[in-house]
Amino acid sequence: MVFLEPQSEESLYRPLEISRISTNLQGPMTFEDPVLASTHWQTIIQFLSHDGVTTFTELVDAQQNGFNVNYDLAISLAVLGVGLTGDSITGKMSIGCDATSRTAALGSLLGREGGLSAHNKMECDTSLTRNDFFLSPSGDNHSFNGTLFGMMQETCQGTFDRACLSLYKSQRYAQSRADNGNFFFGPDAFIFYAAASFLYELFPNYGNEGTPDLATISSFFGAESDGQGGFRFNGNERFPSNWHNRRVAMNLVDVGTEILGLYLPHPVLLGGNTASGSFDALNFQSIKDGKVPTDPATVVCLLYQTATWPLPNSASLPTQILSWVLGKLNPIFKDFGCPLKIL
Repeated sequence: MVFLEPQSEESLYRPLEISRISTNLQGPMTFEDPVLASTHWQTIIQFLSHDGVTTFTELVDAQQNGFNVNYDLAISLAVLGVGLTGDSITGKMSIGCDATSRTAALGSLLGREGGLSAHNKMECDTSLTRNDFFLSPSGDNHSFNGTLFGMMQETCQGTFDRACLSLYKSQRYAQSRADNGNFFFGPDAFIFYAAASFLYELFPNYGNEGTPDLATISSFFGAESDGQGGFRFNGNERFPSNWHNRRVAMNLVDVGTEILGLYLPHPVLLGGNTASGSFDALNFQSIKDGKVPTDPATVVCLLYQTATWPLPNSASLPTQILSWVLGKLNPIFKDFGCPLKIL
């Protein structure tokens, strides 16, 4: 399949018709990793397979046609999803829980494929509206938390723009670091600032030209008032009525700019809590003593490094998976001047 930018005005700006469907593995998953941010609602409107197991091809197509995400960004996010939580041989991944028996070519021979709910893969601590994995008695890191949504609304006061989300991200970091003895905020969590930017870059009507108001954000999150000043999940995450995607595709440079736009006003250290109660700052590629680079081009390259180098909290990717990842990403990131990994 060849992925092309939408060419006609009709295809670029069409309103999206919503129809709820029965699903299998999806569950109450969060958009708050970059891949799911661009896939969960497409499932509802027929972009993805209806059983919760999707493919690399579907992921790229869904992002481009659903939100008008540029080819370079769509490929990068799809590679992160399939490479870290799915199977590079089959090109399949679960957009919910572990479905190794259905995604893997060799069953569980090469390990479990945890899907998007796998902790510290495509889900991290400091989520906007989900519990940290270790702060839930059942390890529930995917169910909607109305208290956290209410905190976000209290900070943003009905306008979920860059300024308010920058502040709220720092608040969630402080909360998680204080409360979670197993807190870890690594390169993947830093890259996931991108997902927060989607609230004002992709979710409003016409994307970055629209207003990220409470009604719009509530529609995507499936949030509603509980009648007592708080919020609850209504089971109906959806595009708002008569919604249009953005006119100009969002690309990797845009994402690098927005990550820094969210991070720099309220910078935090990357690293994790230790058993002794102290905090270890992280050193990884361009991250030094927990501090991140401050130019968009280096941040874009950090996204590449996150996908291709072993992260501090995980093992190296098997050679077969790494070869697949490099085959997808190297042609894109060479144009950004990133040092490329070669097998």
